[in-house]
Amino acid sequence: MKSANAKIIVSVSEQLLRLYENEKLIKSYRVCTAKNGLGEQFGSECTPRGAHTIRAKIGDGKPLGSVFVGRRLTGEVYDDELARHQPNRDWILTRILWLSGSEKGKNRLGQVDTMRRYIYIHGAPDELVSKTPSSHGCIRMLNEDVAELFERIAVGTNVLINK
Repeated sequence: MKSANAKIIVSVSEQLLRLYENEKLIKSYRVCTAKNGLGEQFGSECTPRGAHTIRAKIGDGKPLGSVFVGRRLTGEVYDDELARHQPNRDWILTRILWLSGSEKGKNRLGQVDTMRRYIYIHGAPDELVSKTPSSHGCIRMLNEDVAELFERIAVGTNVLINK
């Protein structure tokens, strides 16, 4: 059930995403943020800081492990064989929560625009969701977790990414 009073806070130092409803902590999820740390610049491959909103939700009802490229389904479902054949692929799986920055000049517009950088909260293979930051800027989650989060929030949900 989607809550109009949901809020997400991502703690990069803890590698945790916390979901709040009506200011009450509902659930914490393990995440994996950028290998290059925090930052907003185009091409930095950093996770952007500050206030954001969920701009779009993509993948409703699709199977766990569904593979996306450019926010479009490829028809593939992630498995060990697919991973073996493409070991360096940046896997975007199951669901996409596309982020849009809310702070003009910090994470919105110009060379710091989160949305135009295609920064998402998305599913990933289990082995890529570790305590060691390793993404290319996005926030990776376990597939079951991102599917659950997807069902609990609405487009427009506030997201705060902090240290």
